[in-house]
Amino acid sequence: MSGGRSPALVVRTPGDVVLEERDAPVPGRGEVLIRPDVVGLCGTDLDLVAGELDPAYTRYPLVLGHEWSGTVVSADGAGLAPGTRVVAEGIVPCGHCARCRAGDTNLCATYDELGFTRDGAAAGYVAVAAPLVHAIGPAVSAEDGALVEPASVVYRALAGSAVAPGCRALVVGDGTVALLAVRLLGLWSPGEVVMLGRREGQARLAATAGAARFETSPEAAGTGYDLVIEAAGTTDAVLTALAAARRGGSVVLIGLPPHGETAAVPVDDLVNNDLTIRGSFGYTSSAWRDVVGLLNSGRLRLDFLVTHRFGLADWQQALDALRGSESPRGKVMLTIGSPEALLTLTPPPRPTPEVSS
Repeated sequence: MSGGRSPALVVRTPGDVVLEERDAPVPGRGEVLIRPDVVGLCGTDLDLVAGELDPAYTRYPLVLGHEWSGTVVSADGAGLAPGTRVVAEGIVPCGHCARCRAGDTNLCATYDELGFTRDGAAAGYVAVAAPLVHAIGPAVSAEDGALVEPASVVYRALAGSAVAPGCRALVVGDGTVALLAVRLLGLWSPGEVVMLGRREGQARLAATAGAARFETSPEAAGTGYDLVIEAAGTTDAVLTALAAARRGGSVVLIGLPPHGETAAVPVDDLVNNDLTIRGSFGYTSSAWRDVVGLLNSGRLRLDFLVTHRFGLADWQQALDALRGSESPRGKVMLTIGSPEALLTLTPPPRPTPEVSS
């Protein structure tokens, strides 16, 4: 089944971004044709536009859109009826290399990902292999669904860390990934979660996410944390995170500084303080399933993070909002279909559920 032609947000080469008409992809055997409803934009999209990501993880020209949710148009024997609302993993694992067999699909020997090496979802249609597609429940909003991708990144990082009930945790950064880290930390019933950001205007979003305090200076945030999550994506933030952990504590690095940037790390302090440092890349299929399950069960809600909404035709304004210093700013979202159609896909507001275990 074909969807005809529709606009797509294309980065032809770094710095050259256009909205152009493209034919709908023709789904192959075992693929699902999906009409994207909303697409989230993030700092990584700005890096793709600027050409600042490691070339090993990009391929131009490309259609942006790695955070999204949509509606099934057709599914070749995948058990998904047309009209089913879905999300889809962006990382496309081979399924047979050693890392995939071990469940580490984020470390597949062949890196392939929607919105990076293959066309993403900022378009009228996208085709995705059926095993990567997950149905979302009727109470899950389209915007909740679009946030599954970054939430899965954070969830995997936390699940593999020293997070535990009663722990003191510091999140360094105040963007979407940092706010998601605060919200998801609540699943483990920590004793205290503090956010260390740079923009005072993010304080209300931080409180909504679950932070007990929002600080803008390392001195006010303090030290001695059991777990520190670096989610700002700068080398300065990494150094701040390392300094904030207690002796014997853990530091998890989720943020991604521009390719090639380095930091002068006091290695003797790392040894003397017996720190555990873990970098976390992307998400696994298992982490993705867990996040979808939390949303579908009502234990998790994410769409409180969306502060800016634009139509696909207003993509330049959306990118400008992402680059700007306006605050509060959480997730910047593009509506791919008409706003009228989206209303039928977004449930009415509901109370925020408890996230503690």
